[in-house]
Amino acid sequence: MQNYYYATRQVDFTAATLTEDITADVAIIGGGITGVSAALHLAERGYKVALLEAQDIGWGASGRNGGQALPGFGCSLHKLRQLTGAETAKKLWDMSVEAVDLLHGQIARFGIPASPVLGYLHAAVKARQTQELREEQETLAALGAPVGRLLEGAELRSRLASPRYVAALEDNIAGHIHPYNYVLGLARAAQAAGAQLFAGAAVDKVEPGAKITLHVGPHRVTASYLLVAGGAYLGGLEKKLAGYIMPVGTYIMATEPRDDVPGLIPGNEAVGDLNFVLDYFRRSPDNRMLFGGRVSYSTIPPPSLGAAMLRRATRVFPQLKGARVEYLWGGNVDITVNRAPHFGRLADNILFAHGFSGHGVALTGLAGKLAAETIAGHAERFDLFTRIPHARFPGGPALRTPALLLATAWFRLRDML
Repeated sequence: MQNYYYATRQVDFTAATLTEDITADVAIIGGGITGVSAALHLAERGYKVALLEAQDIGWGASGRNGGQALPGFGCSLHKLRQLTGAETAKKLWDMSVEAVDLLHGQIARFGIPASPVLGYLHAAVKARQTQELREEQETLAALGAPVGRLLEGAELRSRLASPRYVAALEDNIAGHIHPYNYVLGLARAAQAAGAQLFAGAAVDKVEPGAKITLHVGPHRVTASYLLVAGGAYLGGLEKKLAGYIMPVGTYIMATEPRDDVPGLIPGNEAVGDLNFVLDYFRRSPDNRMLFGGRVSYSTIPPPSLGAAMLRRATRVFPQLKGARVEYLWGGNVDITVNRAPHFGRLADNILFAHGFSGHGVALTGLAGKLAAETIAGHAERFDLFTRIPHARFPGGPALRTPALLLATAWFRLRDML
């Protein structure tokens, strides 16, 4: 089945084809939101930019995700404070809010038809998770952040017509967008600003040095700086990064348009639960239910995926029984051990940003901006992210996925308790 976002694309954009050797000030590997945002900000600063995407712009997670634009990170704020200390965690939180503001600002600035909607509900499946939501309220208050209301009982049912949830925490900063239109809109703006964006330009080898050489088939791209932003699809190109992120498959289905869908989430918020293997969902502008969940740590799609996704959706909304799945798609996200983003340097003139752990729709745009700032000589904000400690997934290349599968089995069991 087709990706719903591809079927509802509204942005006219065509990337170039690399047909010769070129020289740039900055090369970028990866044509997702991080890469195109960096290309845009660098081009607007006057840099000559060459972005290299192995497939098509927005082909990876940036064009396949749940469209949920959130502040914060894949890890909890409590966990972030443990990792970095309270002062750094506060600064990182503030930048995550800036990331959401940047997203909406770029949509307005460039007239991107991304259908932005504000509002999000963090939903608790069990009483233990309700306590987690109360702790999140306390952490947000300590950060000086807006604190939403905790919804329970009849008030919750009026906002989320599902018997599955016992509580939900409002988030009035977060919301949802059409992510494929967004990344293509940023790419169009970057191209208009002078950046060169190439599709079908897989990088085979990177030769570091004062001048960096990237091998792209028979051609060479030479640059003074490099940003590595391949995310879950980087593969083994950069050995120094191997093991710090794990590609994980996640999947989304869209029902046919239904008259009952607006009543399931009357406020049109995006929703995600607190389970380790979470369900996340929202309404589309044409009244479909877009429902995401399931994971595959082997990155191989599960069998009978459409039926399985519909069963998950009807567990949340019994009203959807008998619904027809019209779109079904998936892709890989890049997770880290601690679920916090992983930024850093492979050399003085080689930056990387990845590991958004399913929380990157807004943060990736800021990551590109911070990379541009760093290349322009202002690294302070980028370097705040490098303070987050990271470790490789255990087990080495051969045992890494089996070890993660065992760990996931434990967390799945915990979701049931």
